[in-house]
Amino acid sequence: MEFKTLRNIENSFRQIRLYAIVFALLCTGITASALWWSYRFADRQREKIYVLDNGKSLMLALSQDATVNRPVEAREHVRRFHELFFTLAPDKYAIESNMKRAFSLADKSAFDYYKDLSEKGYYNRIISGNVQQRIEIDSVVCSFESYPYPVRSYAREFIIRSSNVTQRSLVTSCLLVNSVRSDSNPQGFNIEKFAVVENKDIEVIDR
Repeated sequence: MEFKTLRNIENSFRQIRLYAIVFALLCTGITASALWWSYRFADRQREKIYVLDNGKSLMLALSQDATVNRPVEAREHVRRFHELFFTLAPDKYAIESNMKRAFSLADKSAFDYYKDLSEKGYYNRIISGNVQQRIEIDSVVCSFESYPYPVRSYAREFIIRSSNVTQRSLVTSCLLVNSVRSDSNPQGFNIEKFAVVENKDIEVIDR
């Protein structure tokens, strides 16, 4: 009788221990799940930005990783530089203004190219001949496989005179490095080793 009682006590102890283990595992699982969901919720909340609209209401905006748009920003940076550097009007102050803005997007290599053209009298001929020059960017190819990022741009130049319009093929190369964002450099890049690979006439159209 005593043996049977002891055996029942041992079985009861085993059952209690099993229930305790199961309960502990269940509590651990619930705690881990709660922590995981809370961290996930916190991460999602950090992706949300609340903006005050004219001091009246809150507008929800979503933040995103800045690196997602870097290729787009790189191409826009190069495109903007070319538009400023190669768009010329027969006005000294307009040319200088464009060049000043272009130089804030590039290093000394762009200034050296400008200085070389200036010493050859290119800009003086633009002004004295009342010539307009504009550029159309066909494509900007940028590789992010290595740093600094190599870039090659393909464009067409249009030199507009009173008698004709000359169309030129323009191919340039450069390297892009990360820089500080500013009002004059919103994409946060800087152009290095700028060079004109090709600049040749395609056709001349009489006006």
